[in-house]
Amino acid sequence: MKFGKVENPELIDFTLPETHKNTFRVLKRYNKLEKTSIYVGCAKWNRADLKGFYPRGTKDELEYYSTQFNSIELNATFYRNFPAQQFEKWKLKTPDNFKFFPKLGQEISHWKRLNGVEEITNSYIDNFSNLQEKLGTIFLQLHANFGPKNFSILQNFVESWPKNLPLAVEVRHKDWFEDKGIANDFYLLLEENNIANVLVDTAGRRDMMHMCLTNNEAFIRYVGTNHATDYDRLNDWVDKLKQWKEAGLQNIHFFIHQNIELASPLLAAHFIKKINLAFNLGLKIPNEKKTDKNGQTSLL
Repeated sequence: MKFGKVENPELIDFTLPETHKNTFRVLKRYNKLEKTSIYVGCAKWNRADLKGFYPRGTKDELEYYSTQFNSIELNATFYRNFPAQQFEKWKLKTPDNFKFFPKLGQEISHWKRLNGVEEITNSYIDNFSNLQEKLGTIFLQLHANFGPKNFSILQNFVESWPKNLPLAVEVRHKDWFEDKGIANDFYLLLEENNIANVLVDTAGRRDMMHMCLTNNEAFIRYVGTNHATDYDRLNDWVDKLKQWKEAGLQNIHFFIHQNIELASPLLAAHFIKKINLAFNLGLKIPNEKKTDKNGQTSLL
């Protein structure tokens, strides 16, 4: 992911902001669970992007990927509306506890900008539904020039979304965050419709770290910078998520990107180790080599 990329990440203050007051108010409505549902994954599984992740001789990338992670942020669906049969094949290739979190297509979010999209949206939903129990939260990522002047269009889309289907929304236009009144209207819209508010942790857009949850789901898109600070940032996220769990958070969906994606599985392995310790979980840690000649851990 190139969004929010900066040339000198060491100059960025990556301190996580304080939790928004609405988050604690929302989470207070839910019962605390002993075990939080946590899904951690990368954005894609193809060998070209995750170079070095797959052992020699791997014949099916998704099949192997799904033995290492319990989820995938399915960005491929942003570029193409795959047929129902493809989702059926992906479902059959993956273990029982695996989930897909597909992105709605750019035709909906970017080309038509949520105008007159009922038919194409239903087509995506129908195809996604072939994942059955392996379908996680669907997410809508709006264009960076889709600002608050389009609030009523977004409202119509959100209010017409099927109530039985989990949805998360990511807005990128800076005006959604700069005006507190606009931000609160947006957060309330999502909260009233039980829709997750996507958090994006990327170097060049710290304003998207609103820390405001609008239902019982933390949907986080973490973008590393291929820099040593990436690991400290992930450690901070573990602490933050533990705080939210103690406040009532039940669902964590955490997807790791990199400016150069081949390092994403390595970051994910670090995060999973830390989250396992903090939450007393046994999530699979992706296979690793011990160290290379420079003392750096690397994946198989």
